[in-house]
Amino acid sequence: MKVCNLFTVFAGLLIILFCNNAKGQKIEKKNNKPNIIYILADDMGYFELGCYGGKVIETPNIDRLAKGGIKFTNHYSGSNICAPSRGSLMTGKHTGHAWIRDNKPLPFEGNVPIPTSEVTVAELLKGAGYKTGAFGKWGLGYPGSEGSPNKQGFDQFYGYNCQRHAHDYFTHYMRSNDDSVTIFQNIKTPFSVYSANTIKDEALNFIDKNKNNPFFLYFAPTLPHAPYHQSDDSVLAYYAKKTGINAGVANSEDFSVPKYAALTSRLDTEVGEIIAKLKKLNLLDNTLIIFSSDNGTALNPEEDNYLHTGGQLHGRKSEVYEGGIKTPLIAYWKDKIKPGSTSNHISAFWDFLPTCAEILNVKNPEKIDGISFLPTLLGKPKEQVEHEYLYWERDQSVGIRKGDMKAVIKYESDVQHPSVQIYNLSKDPFEKNDLASIMPQLKDDFINVAKSAHNESELFPLIKKTKKTKSKG
Repeated sequence: MKVCNLFTVFAGLLIILFCNNAKGQKIEKKNNKPNIIYILADDMGYFELGCYGGKVIETPNIDRLAKGGIKFTNHYSGSNICAPSRGSLMTGKHTGHAWIRDNKPLPFEGNVPIPTSEVTVAELLKGAGYKTGAFGKWGLGYPGSEGSPNKQGFDQFYGYNCQRHAHDYFTHYMRSNDDSVTIFQNIKTPFSVYSANTIKDEALNFIDKNKNNPFFLYFAPTLPHAPYHQSDDSVLAYYAKKTGINAGVANSEDFSVPKYAALTSRLDTEVGEIIAKLKKLNLLDNTLIIFSSDNGTALNPEEDNYLHTGGQLHGRKSEVYEGGIKTPLIAYWKDKIKPGSTSNHISAFWDFLPTCAEILNVKNPEKIDGISFLPTLLGKPKEQVEHEYLYWERDQSVGIRKGDMKAVIKYESDVQHPSVQIYNLSKDPFEKNDLASIMPQLKDDFINVAKSAHNESELFPLIKKTKKTKSKG
């Protein structure tokens, strides 16, 4: 009888240990799938944020992410304008290989779509059991097309499908998945519903709805892209006072300074609300948050002489100089990323997809250009694989970074010998001293890299052919 009782007790203990172990394994499995949030600013300059040296615009929430995580000093966007940059982020390809290489609006709503054959980071994560949501600007396919968010791996989309539509902060409608959602308040009382607020609210609802699942949130509001419309005057009045510009002079060109600053400040507030939501739901400790911008600032140097969003960087949005493609990158991941760290690892948007793949230990799609920067995030620089080069092309211009050396190559129609500029970014970060004339061999090397990195695209030809007219003589 005693033996039976002992056996029963022993068996019971084994069952308890097994159950506890099973529960522990389940928790461990959940922890192996962190939530991933990618926050993409629109047209934010490299020096705009306080953590990157900004002196005027206050960005305390984003700055705290940098203080608690890592800041990259050699990160680049996918392109110098919106659509190809976002396409590169989604597909892991640079613009020499990517399907979308320029903004190409259609006569109706939307842009040329990425095809079904492209594998996006959302599809990769969805296949790994993630709930996926995109909120803000899309620009990679018209509603219902093969390039719409729902056809490219996102369970939920809310925002602007079309980039031209995204220029209206007080629009009469938004897109919820492929459906049009009428905003009757803005029809009845114009300028009453601010789109940035609705996009942010939908993103917060997505977090609430998926708090028990691993999720990927792609948060891409249009802030601080022009036009510099405001939902109210609270932040605007603050920056008007701070900059010393009279808020009553609405027609003054100088008034764009406080208006622009207010938009960036609103974006920072929205980042703070996302972080607060994660804390409230006890999700922050298991969430990787990445913050960046889709290209350089759109403010030209004359407009930018007070805010210094692009600093002394050469060029601005739409150019392949540093001012058009260099962008902040901040990553926060508690207990994974060393707080307050900085990295000079050379990276770009097309590295995000393989980074997610390595986090989840899943295979990369074929023929991508990205290299995971997970070792850098985890403080393991010796394990970090480096790029041989970074490559951008658009509008008959090519940018190539190879180590510290950078080339800007400009083509003209039917010209076989393009102009080449070469800069040493370690000694000349503002691209002031062109070395091409004294480095003929390096000049040839860069031209060869440009040839090997470019796949011809009928939709987006790099060299635009001109029609030759027959001589009448």
